[in-house]
Amino acid sequence: MLISEFARATGLTTDTVRFYVRLGLLRPGAGTKGGRHAYQVFAESDVSAVELIRLSRAAGLSLKEIAALGAERRAGRMTSERRIEIVSAQIDKLEAKAADLKAMADYLRAKRTWLVSGEQGAEPT
Repeated sequence: MLISEFARATGLTTDTVRFYVRLGLLRPGAGTKGGRHAYQVFAESDVSAVELIRLSRAAGLSLKEIAALGAERRAGRMTSERRIEIVSAQIDKLEAKAADLKAMADYLRAKRTWLVSGEQGAEPT
């Protein structure tokens, strides 16, 4: 499929698709249309790659990290041990973020209670 069709199929904008191609996150084939500047042709595997990018972003990976991991995989260096290492690191990051969010929520609850009480006592810190 051409870029416009691929963008519709994945819910990305064509600018985002081009950006992902520049980063090496997507590797479309070259079509026969377009003469000297061959059209980029995307396959179902590219649709799957976008889903993996979305999942990776949701897990906290940056696009730069995703690109580096893709290059590592294509180079054949993505062992089971390495995948476990990556997943473990992301779990640690997410758990740290969850702890930070919990601390912020606890603070805001205490602040709300203090405000509702008419700002009696020391302001929560």
